Amino acid sequence: MSAGSSRPGGGRSTTLVGRLSRLGFGDATRAAGLLADPALAPYVDAAPDEFVDALGWAPDPDLAVLQLVRLAEAATDDDAATLRGLVQAADDASRAGQDRLLAVLGSSVALGDEIVRHPALVHVLADPAPGTGVPVGDVRSELLRAVGADPDAPVPVAEPGGEDGTAAMRRAYRTRLLRIAATDLTSTEPLTRLPGVAAALADLAAAALEAALAVARAEVEGHEAARIAVLGMGKTGGRELNYVSDVDVIYVVEPAEGHTEEDALAVGTRLATHLAHVCSGTAPEPPLWPVDAALRPEGKQGPLVRTLASHVAYYERWAKTWEFQALLKARLVAGDAALGAAYREAVDPFVWQAVTRDNFVEDTQAMRRRVENHVPAAEADRQIKLGKGGLRDVEFTVQLLQLVHGRADAFIRSPNTLTALADLTAGGYVGRDHAARLAVCYRFLRSLEHRVQLFRLRRTHLVPTKVEEQRTLARSLGMRAEGAEGLMERWRATRREVRALHEEIYYRPLLPAMAQLTDDEVRLTPEAVKARFAAIGYRDPAGASRHVTALTEGVSRRAAIQRQLLPVMLGWFAEGADPDEGLLAFRKLSEELGTTPWYLKLLRDSGTAAERLALLLANSRYAAEAFTRTPEAVRWLADDAELEPRGPERLATETDAILTRAQDPDRATTLLRAVRRRELGRTAAAEILGVLDPVGAARAISDAADPVLVGGLRIAEHLAKVERDIDPREPGPARMLVVAMGRLGGQEMGYGSDADVLFVHDPADGVDDTTAQKYATSVATTFQKLLNGVGPEPALPVDADLRPEGRNGPLSRSLASYAEYYGRWSSAWESQALLRARPVAGDVDLGRRFVTLVDPLRYPEGGINTATVREIRRIKARVEAERLPRGVEPARHLKLGRGGVSDVEWTVQVLQLQHAHAVPALRTTATIAALRAAADAGLVDADDADVLAAAWHLASRLRSAVVLLTGRTGGRNADLLPHDHQLLGGLARLLDVDGNGSELEELYLRTTRRARAVVERVFYGED
Repeated sequence: MSAGSSRPGGGRSTTLVGRLSRLGFGDATRAAGLLADPALAPYVDAAPDEFVDALGWAPDPDLAVLQLVRLAEAATDDDAATLRGLVQAADDASRAGQDRLLAVLGSSVALGDEIVRHPALVHVLADPAPGTGVPVGDVRSELLRAVGADPDAPVPVAEPGGEDGTAAMRRAYRTRLLRIAATDLTSTEPLTRLPGVAAALADLAAAALEAALAVARAEVEGHEAARIAVLGMGKTGGRELNYVSDVDVIYVVEPAEGHTEEDALAVGTRLATHLAHVCSGTAPEPPLWPVDAALRPEGKQGPLVRTLASHVAYYERWAKTWEFQALLKARLVAGDAALGAAYREAVDPFVWQAVTRDNFVEDTQAMRRRVENHVPAAEADRQIKLGKGGLRDVEFTVQLLQLVHGRADAFIRSPNTLTALADLTAGGYVGRDHAARLAVCYRFLRSLEHRVQLFRLRRTHLVPTKVEEQRTLARSLGMRAEGAEGLMERWRATRREVRALHEEIYYRPLLPAMAQLTDDEVRLTPEAVKARFAAIGYRDPAGASRHVTALTEGVSRRAAIQRQLLPVMLGWFAEGADPDEGLLAFRKLSEELGTTPWYLKLLRDSGTAAERLALLLANSRYAAEAFTRTPEAVRWLADDAELEPRGPERLATETDAILTRAQDPDRATTLLRAVRRRELGRTAAAEILGVLDPVGAARAISDAADPVLVGGLRIAEHLAKVERDIDPREPGPARMLVVAMGRLGGQEMGYGSDADVLFVHDPADGVDDTTAQKYATSVATTFQKLLNGVGPEPALPVDADLRPEGRNGPLSRSLASYAEYYGRWSSAWESQALLRARPVAGDVDLGRRFVTLVDPLRYPEGGINTATVREIRRIKARVEAERLPRGVEPARHLKLGRGGVSDVEWTVQVLQLQHAHAVPALRTTATIAALRAAADAGLVDADDADVLAAAWHLASRLRSAVVLLTGRTGGRNADLLPHDHQLLGGLARLLDVDGNGSELEELYLRTTRRARAVVERVFYGED
């Protein structure tokens, strides 16, 4: 019977009312009274139990029994016999007819009224012939014969016309409509059948227009003067019509042979006017639906009919964006077939070139927003069609993709939404999962809309508010068990899902970017590709063209998606420092990940990933190498949260898990290095994309080093114990501590920074100093070998040269030895270096004791004296003179140059040594935090502090940018502001400095000159 029904078991209840209540009747008492109506007696006496059970499976059993009584009263003898056979249902064929009868009567007041008005329609319901899947030509012939026209005539004319022809056409239409509805309402899979139902309704509307045109010809004298074609638009054109909808049309006329254009236009106008009247004007039979020609050129202000040339002239000069979107669905539905074909041939180029109009995508997206905003607030949560998450979201999504990509791919130009969605999926323009979910949602929304409209055959798109009506809808859609509540929950969930998919696909950045390309660029023709490469800055157009060919050749889904991505990404690469390198890196990455399901899908569907990837690959060899080594990192680009640093706690947990599982020390070390390499890649991407500021990036780089040091120390201690036959679970001969120094201690590391450390140990109870020293030295030596050695993952160079006595001193000292050394021989530079000392790995208690030991040296009571200040200035001057590479302009060295990183850091460190004893906020290892504390304490002018901070930030950013741009983490030029304008331009892009590299150069030199002036005054000034 209705969707999802199966014949229920019978069983007589104690009372009919109780039984009807259990079967789902809303007013069982009233229904029992109707079943006892004398008019039904001849029908139900023979098999009352089975029939009552069948009624209970109607979508609205109360409505079904009421309408059945009315039909029984109206039926003539012949009709009554057929009705009796359906009610009593003695065999499978009659039971199927009974299902159709009760499904219709229990779903639609309007169709019930039609059957009561014309009881002979029970024969249609008894007939097993389906209402869907009927060839469109057969439906056309059926309606033409109904009005007395010859279906095979070149120009069918009704006989008779007028009201008789109109009434005959409308009756024939409703007879076919009843057959479609009966097939639809008894389907066990209504969502699956939806496309066939919508197509049948569109074909029926087309046949009605053809028959109406035949009736109009009978009424219009001299109709022979005009060839007229009726183009269906909207859902009619797409063969996806509703039960009740305006039928959108456009009329095209041409003069018949021997007639003038003026005659044709006059006759065509009368034919179109009469056609609309036959379908929707007053007549003995109710109207079908409005024939709406408002989509014609100039809308309602324009002439009702135009010649083909007039249409073309309008579309060439005046048409708006939305008109081309509407023309996508234009399809001949009635009239002159040759003229209709000529119309499509003429307008198709406008449709598929519309995307090249200025702001086409943006205008289309804005139009969708306007439609949403015009939905009355009271209807917003009930709108199936126009509201957020409604049918328009799906339709606009599909149409925009078609219009953007369809100019280069004729395969995706279907006017039917579901067909187009399938074609877009096959072509790789929509992900299979997205398309499948959209299709299911669309079918549900359209099926829901159909059921709502069927009730009274009225044009409505609102979900009813009454629970009883929602319950009927649920039952008619096969959701009997879920009921009204289940239906509404699915409705809300569908809207949410449609909206999410719409926003994800409809607002892709690829779409407006693709729309701006020429046809040749979109099609990636070799000649156009080479010309474009040369024009937009690729150094090797031929090589770049080979990369494009390698990525796009073939018929695979991967190649299809690459053909969508590359036309846009080639332009994004060209905006970077090195487009050729960016394209090459993209090819390598794509060859590595191309068969991975998520990769190209992410680039196509994400709002940011593709553009971000192009930006990274074309601007940073370091990032390109990082992503090649960690291909899954591409996923990070779709979500800023994935680019955020993992943080020390998460990294410590990951490190502990690696060490807990590891059996082989070399393997464990490799995994630790891999974690750091991954996090450096994450930080590089985040910094380039502006997700992290320079301070945050430096902190993240340092945080990535810390767990490697922690893990390296644990592995080194393990190996030292094993070498000495000590159970690794037992304490070693000495407690070990690694102290971070320099930029590592200050958590200000760059991508190429070494890890400056001190090794500290403390003999275990009962262990002599010599044994402890040998053990600690072994651990420290192994530690350096593990992290410094060549391997499959990048090393973390560990430098212990800041230890007492430098390279001449022991690699590790006991805490007591440090105390003795610092108490007797410590120099000013060592106090200065200790300002950045930070315990990073090893024994926590030993770390606290070490900090207690060194705090008086780095924060001396009363501050450092004048002699120490002079000594620090002398050392600084010697560093500038001796450590600056020969031949390098001092103003261009980012670290040691005038106004560079060292100038700022030494200035801040002197302030710390002088005042940290009295200003607790100065007791920090971070340069900028200490500088701000000094300014807050009035130790340095706030403007001077701003100048120093600006120079430190810019120089630090440039040091990182040089590594990011070139991929080189060391070497003579790693700390130099280059002279090469190409390199300067690349650095300017990374730092987002407006203009070319010259502006960046001038900015740096200007900033550091101002900083050097402050340094001369604050650091080298009066004692």
